[in-house]
Amino acid sequence: MSTHVDRQIQGFLETPPLWTKTQFGIEQFTFPKVDLQALTPTPIPQKIRLGHQMEHVCKQLLDASPAYEVLLYNEPVRQGKQTLGEIDYILRETATDQIIHLELTYKFYIIDPQISEPIHQLMGPNRRDMFFTKMEKIKNEQFGLLHDPAGQKTLAEKGVPTQNIQHQTCYKAQLFEPYQSDPINLRPLNPQCIVGYWLRLEDLRATDFQAYEFYIPYKTEWVVPPHEDVAWMSYYETLLEVNMRLLKQNAPMLWIKKGPLPLKSVL
Repeated sequence: MSTHVDRQIQGFLETPPLWTKTQFGIEQFTFPKVDLQALTPTPIPQKIRLGHQMEHVCKQLLDASPAYEVLLYNEPVRQGKQTLGEIDYILRETATDQIIHLELTYKFYIIDPQISEPIHQLMGPNRRDMFFTKMEKIKNEQFGLLHDPAGQKTLAEKGVPTQNIQHQTCYKAQLFEPYQSDPINLRPLNPQCIVGYWLRLEDLRATDFQAYEFYIPYKTEWVVPPHEDVAWMSYYETLLEVNMRLLKQNAPMLWIKKGPLPLKSVL
């Protein structure tokens, strides 16, 4: 079993859903329990985007659960030569025969408390990827795709019932609150998703961090819980590397070794 795949699977399972039950008109999928001792992971392509790697992880975990049967996975919906979109998963719940259309999202968001509405406070580290925009896309486009004639035709051709399908999302997220911020009220979002803090370069330059060691994980490691088995860098090595990344408009994640367990932060 690959240690990296092992850790990706662990990280995926340990990442809480961004909300529970139904919020914003979207029902959150309750991920089934999986016996990891009985799971033999297959290798995950490392040269694809992290979100696509999480699709592979999710598929393996769903396949390992007796609660669901995966009927379709990453199924394109085409109209002539044009691809209108892709269906992440069609599941059959084994206990009830209920057909579920499941869309997977795995995100990393910083929280900007200067914005009043919690659903607008979440954005990608480069402030381009907005939670509210993604939520609206899932509800209006990705769920709507199955009701389009091309979507209905795709399901029928694959032998999937087109009536009484439940739309759900598996929306997992790691959230980062501002460094040294006051307590944040995220409701109705899940505060358990907060895993670290985000800071500006001037925060990192402060004397608070000079005694610590750091590791800059690869993007494929962002989902992985911080651990000790990495090549830690000194404060000054890290500051130089962070400067170079920010010049390229990349927002790096940092693991900070300041106690018995490393912590996560993102710039």
